[in-house]
Amino acid sequence: MLQALDLAHQIENGALTPAQVVERCAQAVAAHETQVTAFAVIDLEAARRQARASAAALAAAPLRGLPVGIKDIFDTADWPTAYGSPIYAGHRPRSDAALVTEIRRVGGLILGKTVTTELAFMSPGPTRNPHDLDHTPGGSSSGSAAAVAAGMLPISVGSQTGGSVIRPAAFCGIAGFKPSYGLLPTIGMKCFAWHLDTAGLFAARVADVAFAAAAITGRPLRVDAAPLHAPRIAVVRTARWNEASTAMQGALETAARAAAAAGASVFDVELPPVFERAFDAHAVIQGYEAYRALGFEYDRCRDLLSAQLRGLLEEAAGLSSDDYDAARRSAHQARRALAELIGDGTVLLTPSAPGSAPSGLSSTGAPTFNRLWTLLGTPCVNVPGLVDTARLPLGVQIIGSFGDDRSTLQAAMFLEAALKPDAER
Repeated sequence: MLQALDLAHQIENGALTPAQVVERCAQAVAAHETQVTAFAVIDLEAARRQARASAAALAAAPLRGLPVGIKDIFDTADWPTAYGSPIYAGHRPRSDAALVTEIRRVGGLILGKTVTTELAFMSPGPTRNPHDLDHTPGGSSSGSAAAVAAGMLPISVGSQTGGSVIRPAAFCGIAGFKPSYGLLPTIGMKCFAWHLDTAGLFAARVADVAFAAAAITGRPLRVDAAPLHAPRIAVVRTARWNEASTAMQGALETAARAAAAAGASVFDVELPPVFERAFDAHAVIQGYEAYRALGFEYDRCRDLLSAQLRGLLEEAAGLSSDDYDAARRSAHQARRALAELIGDGTVLLTPSAPGSAPSGLSSTGAPTFNRLWTLLGTPCVNVPGLVDTARLPLGVQIIGSFGDDRSTLQAAMFLEAALKPDAER
């Protein structure tokens, strides 16, 4: 995999140029894209031209001219944006999404648009998991995660409404960062549920995704320079622990033991009932808002929707404003309860997914261990480094307090280091 932070350092010291990094991506694309199908649109020539024409300016910019992939639910003026739906085949927005503009401004080279599931819901696209082509890469940010895992990109952009950053990162064995709600702009991103949609990032390691987040936002989110401090980690199994595979349950215990052995304070926490009510509230909020956000598609183009998405919207049509307002209240109560639970700098450790990537391409996996944290708007980081007996990646996630993204990334990097064999540290 291409490690963004290492590439940035080499560009800084003159050992590499942005154009040479583009060529590394091009080589990986030639080797893997035919089988993985991570891109909806790819434009290597445009990236090459920009890398050559602006070499000095890019090398001095925060992202150092590194190539970036953009999930195809973010508008781009230079390429079609189909949102993974036949409704928008050939659609050409007049402007870039705000996040795309920000990436350009800080020296990112847009290499192309990555595959998304239909309108960022759960009907799969064509992308395959680079670790095993017979397994899903997860969704809805399938192409973004797979492109990084296959070494075709050092950085990519995704989004999460249920579990669409953390879960594909877990399935593909890379770092995924779902920031605090609203940290990355969603203007110009196809909306599914406006109180849930959160833009996020993928990269090979936690330090890489933190570097990318810092460069794009201008915030002090990098975690590679400061020494790692042992965090307080509360292990949370949730009421759905029985839905985690045996391998995932073992992975969480392995992660907890590794963190404790590295010096972290690790203890168990049982969530009070308010969190279960909030878990159920996620579906109500998502459905109610999706029925309105996708009103045009449902009312005017219903026959072009998948049966899965059409079924969700048909069911959501029966949700009342009272249902929605009650769900919003449950979410608010759970946010307050979480602030009391981890207000002392504690982070939570939970599974990123029920297990490794399911076989076949008919499912993107379940967001069982993601929905609650998306609803609460907390920063979440998938920590790579664990595998099951078939050598498929297993992900665990670190969850922090809303707005404390840097401490969350620091704790995730601590755990990532604790999980590595001594020879890799």
